Amino acid sequence: MKRMLSGIKPTGQLHLGNYIGALKHFVEYQDEYEMYAFIANLHCITVPQDPQELHANLRDCVALYLACGLDPKKATIFLQTDVRAHAQLGYIMCCHTYMGELNRMTQFKDKQAKGERNLSGGLYTYPALMAADILLYDSDYVPVGEDQKQHVELTRDVAERMNNRYGDLFKVPEPLIAKVGARIMSLSDPSKKMSKSDETNKGCIYLLDDLKTARKKVMSAVTDSLGQVKFDPENQPGISNLMQILSSLSNDRPMADIEAEFAGKGYGDFKRAVADKVCETLEMIQGRYQEILASGEINEALAIGSDRANKIADAKLAKVQKAIGMEII
Repeated sequence: MKRMLSGIKPTGQLHLGNYIGALKHFVEYQDEYEMYAFIANLHCITVPQDPQELHANLRDCVALYLACGLDPKKATIFLQTDVRAHAQLGYIMCCHTYMGELNRMTQFKDKQAKGERNLSGGLYTYPALMAADILLYDSDYVPVGEDQKQHVELTRDVAERMNNRYGDLFKVPEPLIAKVGARIMSLSDPSKKMSKSDETNKGCIYLLDDLKTARKKVMSAVTDSLGQVKFDPENQPGISNLMQILSSLSNDRPMADIEAEFAGKGYGDFKRAVADKVCETLEMIQGRYQEILASGEINEALAIGSDRANKIADAKLAKVQKAIGMEII
């Protein structure tokens, strides 16, 4: 069975974009692949975090992994910091990544271009840690959105560089990008990705939003004056984004079917259908989330996951350090 690895950085609450672009696919993949799904809490601290908020977000992230359908018997679910090899191999990766490569990485470059000050060394070097996250487990595939493909390409470059220098150390992974729903956009500004950093809080639907709030956000979503439900991201980005949401939450329903259903109907009818599907999904997730918080499932899932992950990661780290010449015995 091929192996797949992915993680989420919960610097805030998980939202509908996280579910459609990642969590929903994790659940599908756990039956097709040997799935490793981790919570990237080392990546969280590349920017300052409130400790209490971070703790709550990490707990909620694990609970929502489980609530969305990830099964600890099928998928290996773990906290990044519960596997110490991530940080150790991350430093080794950093030593084999060129500064020119890090300078080209989008997140740091964008923040620097905006004139943001006091950017941390961790923010600059985190792509090397991300490479370690992936390469520790000989992952065949890494499911990512289009905006994250750059990180997998860097991982491939560093893996090939080290393989050429030290021998066969790493499997070179492939990025896997979902065709539908890979990048859900803001409801208030469809030119931007749905994000927890949305200042207005109108464009982002959180998985733990109450249903009334979620419905209001959908009904207030930006559309256009063309008056037709048509999948045309260039000319109708708002409508196309809502169509992606509806399609993704309806078993990847073809866009042509959605267009046919709402031909001749107003945007109000269409938005209500999207809102109904969003609320139906949130209600299911939130019900399971409450059950999980009331049980001991979180600790149990993390204990099982960290045990599995450490066995593989420790073996890989030992192989790398021996090849480099860092081990005496």
